[in-house]
Amino acid sequence: MATAAAPSVKTSPASHTPESMRALLDAARADFTAKLPVPLEVRRDRLDRAIAMMIDHADEWAVACSNDFGNRPRELTLISDVLASSNALKHARKNLAKWMRTEKRSTMFPLGLLGASARVEYQPKGVVGILAPWNFPIGMVMTPLAGIFAAGNRAIAKPSEFTPETSALFEKLVPQYFAPEEFAIVTGGPEVGQAFSQLPFDHIIFTGATSIGRHILRAAADNLVPVTLELGGKSPVIVGQSADLAEVAGKVAQGKLMNAGQICLAPDYVLIDEAREGKLVDALVESASAMYPTMLDNDDYTSVVNDRHHARLTSYIDDAKAKGADITIVNPAGEDFASANGRKMPLHIISNTSDDMKVMQEEIFGPLLPIRRVRSTDEAVDFVNSRDRPLGLYYFGKDAAEESRVLDRTISGGVTVNDVIFHVAQEDLPFGGIGPSGMGNYHGFDGFKTFSHAKSVYRQAKVDVAKLAGLKPPFGAATQKTIARDLKK
Repeated sequence: MATAAAPSVKTSPASHTPESMRALLDAARADFTAKLPVPLEVRRDRLDRAIAMMIDHADEWAVACSNDFGNRPRELTLISDVLASSNALKHARKNLAKWMRTEKRSTMFPLGLLGASARVEYQPKGVVGILAPWNFPIGMVMTPLAGIFAAGNRAIAKPSEFTPETSALFEKLVPQYFAPEEFAIVTGGPEVGQAFSQLPFDHIIFTGATSIGRHILRAAADNLVPVTLELGGKSPVIVGQSADLAEVAGKVAQGKLMNAGQICLAPDYVLIDEAREGKLVDALVESASAMYPTMLDNDDYTSVVNDRHHARLTSYIDDAKAKGADITIVNPAGEDFASANGRKMPLHIISNTSDDMKVMQEEIFGPLLPIRRVRSTDEAVDFVNSRDRPLGLYYFGKDAAEESRVLDRTISGGVTVNDVIFHVAQEDLPFGGIGPSGMGNYHGFDGFKTFSHAKSVYRQAKVDVAKLAGLKPPFGAATQKTIARDLKK
């Protein structure tokens, strides 16, 4: 369905300076501190306004995203950005009172018997900085905001310069729903992002490339700012011996072609034995063709975001060809992509791959699907373990023992069994990576905890416990009794 009905917004020519961003941060922190504590009603009201900002302007968001990409389906933006954001915000709103409860903890013997108590109070950290990517330019701002607002924080976000119309729409709409001390948007290029990451926020969440994540971590270290990094990497698909190849093909093709593969959790490569490889390739061609019988004039299919990324993907294909790969281009209508005035790219299934190919070394982030031959599921596990730990891992199969071996012997940010990507859509599961694929997590209660400070509160008993236990000089018989009691294995 075309998305040309709603007017597009114009990119703001202004860019933020380090001084203006620091002023925003200082104002937000001062207002935050002056209004502590943050009651449930205030948090719920902010979540309500964020939900309204998503739903009231759903079509505007869809148009802005499509214009930024060259073409992006309205339905994709509504599902993966607008509804994903509003559902995360609604989940936080629904569970907010439960999350905010003080947690009672036990005290060490014998203090509890004497009237001492212990508890954990979840307090907001302050002002959280959000550095968002271009691939889901709305959702990667608004989904973290669910946990940030639920925890009682304020936020300042910098959307990607690669999606200028979406960023401009944020600049237009956010002031209509929020005071700048509650939630503000800053825009600009890489230099603004670098200055943003150097600000003394109370927490930063960054979503993007691993290479940029390293820079964010270094910049935040100067101010000892805690950081959540949602990165990416090469998320593998392990095809077990009991897997239904038609099911594998249908779900992998859908996940790979959603947003033209421009997803941090997209299935990056497939591990399967040589005997079944040909059947899987045929099934992938059939599944992709059924979803996208045409592509150039098909509004259901997303364009590659810009010329730079299109050229990068093309260079990966050329590199694989030069090194002996077999390329299957899924182009059921025989369309002329080379002469088309656009950046749409069909699915390229890359067989006979080797480890020296760029498609087996770099995160792909596009509609290229390498297939790597292995002799067994155990060899597939060893292959995954020989590489950086991925953000996602996907196992297909009906064998419970084999599934357990795969899940027990691999470490990844998360797993979806018999499908791809969908663990990220479960708001009650933590989402994040490990090692080069990220650190920390968010979503649901885990996001609430990430953006909260768990403050320990201990209330002493009315008696002088230190004296009673012999912990106060001069040391004597009570001291020796306490030491003897605990000095045991």
